[in-house]
Amino acid sequence: MRILVQRSLNSSVSVNNKIVGSIEKGLVLFIGFTDTDSSKDIDYLINKVLNLRIFDDENGVMNKSVLDVGGQILSISQFTLYADTKKGNRPSYIKALKSEYAIKLYKEFNDKLQKHIKVETGIFGSDMKVNIINDGPTTIILESGN
Repeated sequence: MRILVQRSLNSSVSVNNKIVGSIEKGLVLFIGFTDTDSSKDIDYLINKVLNLRIFDDENGVMNKSVLDVGGQILSISQFTLYADTKKGNRPSYIKALKSEYAIKLYKEFNDKLQKHIKVETGIFGSDMKVNIINDGPTTIILESGN
């Protein structure tokens, strides 16, 4: 499981020119799954996301988590995080989990995360337009240890 985390001042996601999810200050998460991912990976990465200290404290040092700053999360499914570009110029997505299984893990991830923080989402499998005001910019890649 991979998550690309971006610290954000304001973000939204649209499908068919309609905003389906938006947040103020918080994190935008792009989430991809592979065939070895399980609930254990989800739990591990939820803990990482919620406690990742990438927000500034009163001294301007990245020392606070999204929970500490009262932030929100915009969660976007992103199978392309498992793109393999080693051969040729066209990415292969063979390592990305098939959508019928990935949607279940994505839902589980968001349901569990929602128990701790406000979560907005895109629509799984849709052509989404994501508008991000990246704060910093600060971008971190998290991976489970499967």
